[in-house]
Amino acid sequence: MRSVLIYTLARLALFGATAGVLFLTGARGFLLLALAILISGIISFVLLSRQRDAVSSSVTRRAARMRENLAAGAAREDADDEPASSATVRAENREPTA
Repeated sequence: MRSVLIYTLARLALFGATAGVLFLTGARGFLLLALAILISGIISFVLLSRQRDAVSSSVTRRAARMRENLAAGAAREDADDEPASSATVRAENREPTA
């Protein structure tokens, strides 16, 4: 998750620097905000590609671990339920004795 924090801080720094430069050039209000978002987004797309790739692989690994943990938990639940369910099926399939 460190890569996510670094990428986010870099994006915020780029946005702040862009907004600062735009403010000094005379942009104000909504125009400042819109231009800062657009320009910093373009700059970050070019400059932060390595960090973006690191974030992507980090998130992908974490999602895979979560899927594996969920699958393992489901398998354990199935294994715990198996003896009880087979005993119940056998009991239901018995014919009544008189």
